[in-house]
Amino acid sequence: MSAVLPELHLVAAARPNLPKLAALWHALAAAPPFCRPVLLHTGQHADPAMFGAHLADLGLPEPEISLGVAAGGGHAAFTGHTMMACADLWMARRPALVVVAGDVDGTLAAALAARKLGIPVAHLEAGLRCGDRDMPEEINRRAVDAVSDLLWAPDQATAARLLAEGHAPEAVCAVGNAMIDTLLARLPAALARPLPAGLAPSGYGLVTLHRPANVDHPASLAALLAALEKTASRLPLAWPLHPRTAARLGNFGFALPPGIRVLPPLGYLDFLGLLARARLVATDSGGVQEEAAVLDRPCLTLRPSTERPVTLESGANRLVAPAALEGAVAEVLAGGWPIARPIPLWDGKAGARMVAHLRMVLSPAPARSAA
Repeated sequence: MSAVLPELHLVAAARPNLPKLAALWHALAAAPPFCRPVLLHTGQHADPAMFGAHLADLGLPEPEISLGVAAGGGHAAFTGHTMMACADLWMARRPALVVVAGDVDGTLAAALAARKLGIPVAHLEAGLRCGDRDMPEEINRRAVDAVSDLLWAPDQATAARLLAEGHAPEAVCAVGNAMIDTLLARLPAALARPLPAGLAPSGYGLVTLHRPANVDHPASLAALLAALEKTASRLPLAWPLHPRTAARLGNFGFALPPGIRVLPPLGYLDFLGLLARARLVATDSGGVQEEAAVLDRPCLTLRPSTERPVTLESGANRLVAPAALEGAVAEVLAGGWPIARPIPLWDGKAGARMVAHLRMVLSPAPARSAA
C-alpha cells in the first residue's frame, strides 16, 4: 500500500502571487513526488480579469480550495476574515506546510493563521524591504517574514539582510526569483500574442499604476496624470487600467490626457507580450520592475523607494519623481539608457531550488540501523 503524501498548501490571494507560485507548482510536478501540492485561493482577487483568466496562461489548475473571502471593509477587516477562513479550513484539513507568496493582505492573513495553529510556513519572496513603513505591503512583508519557518529570498543580498535581521541560517535560502522562472518559460507564448490594434513593437510606452500612495489621493494622481500627458506628447502610451485606479479616476472626476491608450486588465501572456515589446515602462509595480530588468526594458519607477534594489543595480530601473518623468523618457528615446546587466540567480531555476529546500524539510530522515 502506497503512503499518503503530505499536503502542501500554496496560498494564492491576489494576481501577483500566481506567477511566483506557478514556478513552484511546475517544479514540484517535474520532481519525484514527496508531497501533494494543493492550490488554495483566498479570494482577495476574485474576478476573472484579476485572477481566474491568469490560471490557464500560467499552466495552473483551478484552485482545489476556494475560501471566497473577497477584499473589502479595510485592511483589518479583510485580514481578519481571511485568517478565520484559513483557520477553519486548516483545523479540519491540516497541511504539512503552507507556502505564502509576496506581500498582499491575504498573504499575511494566511501566514498568521497557519503559525497560530503550529503549521510551518514558507515565505516565497522573503526579505524584500523598501524602508517605507507607511506602505501596507512593507508592513505585510516584515510581519510575514517574522513568523515564517522557511524564507526564500530572490537574491543573495536579500538573504544576507534576513540573516542580519536575526533569522536562523537554516531557515534562509537564496533561491532566486520565481517570477523570472515563469517569465522565461512563458515568454515565447507571450511574444506570439498579437499586440492591441494600433500598437507596434518599440512604438509605445507602457504604464501601470495602482499603489495607494499614487492613486488614492487627488493631488498625487493629478501630478502623475500631468507627467503622463507630457510624456505622451513624446511617445504614445498604453495603460492597462487596474480596477483600483479606474475607480479613483472616476471618483475624482479625472479624465485621461490625450496620447494614452486605455486597455482593460490583461491576462498574464498578453501583458508580458505588451511589456516585452514596449520602448519603456513607467510603473509603481514591484513585479514589473523585475520583469523589465530581465527583458532589458527601461523601467521608470514612479515611487521614492523600491524593495527591489537589484533592479536599480542592474541598470534597467530608476526611481523617478513625476516631475522628472518627461526628462527620463527623453533620455531613453535618445538612446542614453544602459543595457541591463544580468542579475545572479534570476536564471529560471528558483523553483528547483525551492523544491530542494522543501525536500529537506518534509522528507523524513532515514532511520538509523540498530547497533
